[in-house]
Amino acid sequence: MPELVPYIEEDESGGVLVRIKAVPGSSRDRIAGVLGDRLKVAVSAPPEGGKANRAIAGLLASALGVRTNRVELVSGPSHPEKVFRVGGIEAERAASALSGGGS
Repeated sequence: MPELVPYIEEDESGGVLVRIKAVPGSSRDRIAGVLGDRLKVAVSAPPEGGKANRAIAGLLASALGVRTNRVELVSGPSHPEKVFRVGGIEAERAASALSGGGS
């Protein structure tokens, strides 16, 4: 499959992997653009006790129109560079939603 956006790739389980650059402790929750090969996601939650990771998962679920339990952190639990797996969505739809063309 050709690459749609640098931060999304198809996952062998039928969903997508989304590479994130997390910015915890921001003034508000938002998708803040693209930084290199990662989607920059700002959340107001602090980077402690998994709070920021849960906030990012919720923001991704909302933006992609999937349930929160379909979003799973697979890499980078205590690092700003993270990878989330999102089940039940095609790469094209995810790319459109996260780049502002969907939802």
